[in-house]
Amino acid sequence: MIRVLIADDHGVIRDGLGRMIEALPDMELVGLAADGEEAVQRAGEAEPDVVLMDLDMPRLDGIEATRRLLEARPNTAVLVLTSFSDRPRIMGALEAGASGYLLKDVEADEVAEGIRAAARGESPLDPRAARTVLTARAEPDPLEALSTREREVLGLLLEGLPNKLIARRLEITEKTVKSHLTRIFREIGVTDRTQAALWAERHGLGPGAERRV
Repeated sequence: MIRVLIADDHGVIRDGLGRMIEALPDMELVGLAADGEEAVQRAGEAEPDVVLMDLDMPRLDGIEATRRLLEARPNTAVLVLTSFSDRPRIMGALEAGASGYLLKDVEADEVAEGIRAAARGESPLDPRAARTVLTARAEPDPLEALSTREREVLGLLLEGLPNKLIARRLEITEKTVKSHLTRIFREIGVTDRTQAALWAERHGLGPGAERRV
């Protein structure tokens, strides 16, 4: 019997998936979570074999929840089930330790098979996610395309510094900081400061990032 925990902030989806799990003879629904923090907590209590994890959730997103959950329960498989097929989220989830990545437009039986595959230690991937992974592996590390100054800017952004303080710290103009950030966003595949900071954190960057990469 595969013990399954569902983490999704949309009640309709959460309940629908729950009913699907309960109807399957080889699975047991052991918990529901409405956000990332609750998912980590419930996983510690319910000891699931597989966690179905949404990515866009309040309080704690699915990527960070996956990381924290697997730190505490490395034998649990996390299967991402989300609406997002963009490269940063796919790679972020897999780098956090997710076993597989499915999109919410798949059929119910594909979700069930994905859960079974994850429980067996396999890595079920939606074909669109698989293409993204293969493309990413064929491409160079985005950090290699960043200059030393851009790595410095990215590290200070991760510290939470606004453009004005980054400019002051590096003794450059705010306009130059904005120019660096525009190129950084393009190179690492994000669209705003928050996503860039999360990306930098996932890649082990921070103060002095330019010296560690």
